[in-house]
Amino acid sequence: MKVLVADPLAREGVDLLKTSAEVDVKLGLPQDELKKIIPGYDALIVRSETKVTAAIIEAGAKLTVIGRAGTGVDNIDVEAATRKGIVVVNAPTGNTVSAAEHTVR
Repeated sequence: MKVLVADPLAREGVDLLKTSAEVDVKLGLPQDELKKIIPGYDALIVRSETKVTAAIIEAGAKLTVIGRAGTGVDNIDVEAATRKGIVVVNAPTGNTVSAAEHTVR
């Protein structure tokens, strides 16, 4: 499986992904560049910076999953993904401890 990480993730998370997949980390890609390279990937992982539009999803010929490392999926066109049979997942509790730490400080 070939995975594209398009937004910053903790090194530990990327390292864990690399134990079971081929992982490319390409941050800050303009939409046209993402659209050009996404056909080569089976999975896409984003946070909130990258917008996963219908055009990106349509270009992702091999995409089977789009993951959001965080709460919500408002930056992902879930309807377009569903039409193509692409699973959209998120990690709603992934940053709970960090948010609590920032609140307490």
